[in-house]
Amino acid sequence: MKKLLSILLIISLVCIMFTGCSNDNSSSTVSTDSTSTPDNATPAKTDFTLTDDDMFTKRDSNTDYDKKKSVTIKLKGNTATASSDSVQIVNSTITITEEATYIISGTLNDGMIVVDAPDTAKLQLILNGVDITSKTSAALYIIEADKVFVTLAKDKSNTLSNGGNFTAIDNNNIDAAVFSKQDLTFNGLGSLTVNSPAGHGVVCKDDLVFTGGTYEIGSASHGLDANDSVRITGKTNLNIDAGKDGIHCENSDDISLGFIYTSGGTINVEAEGDGISAGYYMQIEDGTFNLLSGGGSVNGTKSSSDNFGGFKGGKRPGEPPSDTTTEENSTSMKGIKSSNSMMIRGGSFSINSADDSIHSDISITIEGGNYKIASGDDAVHAEELLTITDGTLNITESYEGLEALTININGGDIKLVASDDGLNAAGGTDSSGSTGGRDGMFDKRGGKGGGPSQTNGSIIISAGKLYVNASGDGLDSNGSLNITGGNITVVGPSHGDTSTLDYETSATISGGTFIGTGATSMAQTFSETHQGILAVSTPEQAANTSITLTDKDGNIVIHHKPELSFSAVILSSPKIITGQTYTIKIGSTSSDFVAS
Repeated sequence: MKKLLSILLIISLVCIMFTGCSNDNSSSTVSTDSTSTPDNATPAKTDFTLTDDDMFTKRDSNTDYDKKKSVTIKLKGNTATASSDSVQIVNSTITITEEATYIISGTLNDGMIVVDAPDTAKLQLILNGVDITSKTSAALYIIEADKVFVTLAKDKSNTLSNGGNFTAIDNNNIDAAVFSKQDLTFNGLGSLTVNSPAGHGVVCKDDLVFTGGTYEIGSASHGLDANDSVRITGKTNLNIDAGKDGIHCENSDDISLGFIYTSGGTINVEAEGDGISAGYYMQIEDGTFNLLSGGGSVNGTKSSSDNFGGFKGGKRPGEPPSDTTTEENSTSMKGIKSSNSMMIRGGSFSINSADDSIHSDISITIEGGNYKIASGDDAVHAEELLTITDGTLNITESYEGLEALTININGGDIKLVASDDGLNAAGGTDSSGSTGGRDGMFDKRGGKGGGPSQTNGSIIISAGKLYVNASGDGLDSNGSLNITGGNITVVGPSHGDTSTLDYETSATISGGTFIGTGATSMAQTFSETHQGILAVSTPEQAANTSITLTDKDGNIVIHHKPELSFSAVILSSPKIITGQTYTIKIGSTSSDFVAS
């Protein structure tokens, strides 16, 4: 171990010992294999090479139709008329039985459109100014077809509503204003409002696709609910107000399904549950996302999403009294969540969540995008591996900023504020949802639920810009820390059992610039250094007190004004050469030191 540099009496700095500092030029081996799969677990998704060509057909985006060759359906209050006998009309139930293009207009007060065609049929429904309400079932019910395309006619407004109850009409559990057992695509240049005060907005038991149109979806349960996949692209504009998840996709029978893919569009979600939730994987190539989950970060310590709101400002049908414990008390309230791996390559994100803002039960890779995040728990949380190679992340509020067993930062511009640790490489299972926005008690090393911490965690930083304002530990690894590049600044408090660096086994720096300030009581510095380092303690300095490091020629090597008060300073840079003399100035006082 090396002693800290002695400090001038002029500024009354006190020399202390930071634990574990040595100048060992031996190489450091850091394990990054944290994605091992337990027995009987779903293997991690690693192939994210699929593109729009794989996810969408040309017809998904085709909104053209020939009026002369189309069948017209005119809704007239309690009945309808049609230009073809492929449409069967019984009172207010209109059943479409053959492949064709159907232009639908008018109002149906209490009825439904039913598609029951051959399983090879591809149908196009043109909504040309319709208003359909089914008081006791789905306004649009697709029983059988190969695929149905719902096209919103240009500049036309349409509404599909359930009246507040669902009464069984067959063997299917219809629980949405739009209910499809087959592949369903929405496109067009018009708008559609979906109202479902007693159930889901849109349910699709196969693939649910959006390639255009504007949608206003209000539901007591999930806004969009699909079994196989949800795929969104183009100029789609989705506005969802949901009592559970905004977008939910899950398949309990096939582990290769239940995924979400987006490459465009605007998705605005206000959800009492998760904003977007995939039972399998999530792949985001592009898009604009504005997500409010669980009432936002202000509800991070509340017991459930029942602490706020209600569908359209009131109680949901059949809602129990507020003092009754229900399943809703365990609602997950994350922004974006996948049960398997997640890939984000681009997009613009504004996420305000009571629980984790971006969450995966396995791994998250961020290769681009712009993020503004406020979280009542972790801003970005992966159970195993978190990798950031590019993107701009502005985390304005979080319990812990970035958390995973292994954290790899290979690029990007990250600025975060955390009420506990800034980066936490910790093992253990995240139990989010069991007690609302916060996952119960956290142990000192970041293990959740009070369980034992692991010592195989790692933080690896090789490039990028990282700014951490943490009220707990700045960089906390339950194993090792390895910095080979990048520009890292850590600002911590001057009091409490916190430290700029907190690690179990080793902390190595061999490249990049590191500036750290915080408290001295639990302070650690690097255990292995391959470039110069200065580590000093001082009587408490006020926030925004300047720190300036200059070389023997008077050149400024580092200049910094910590936004929190501090009593410990750690500086390292390739410009700091071991054995050479440097001047450190804190406030108005300075002294010369020899770099370790």
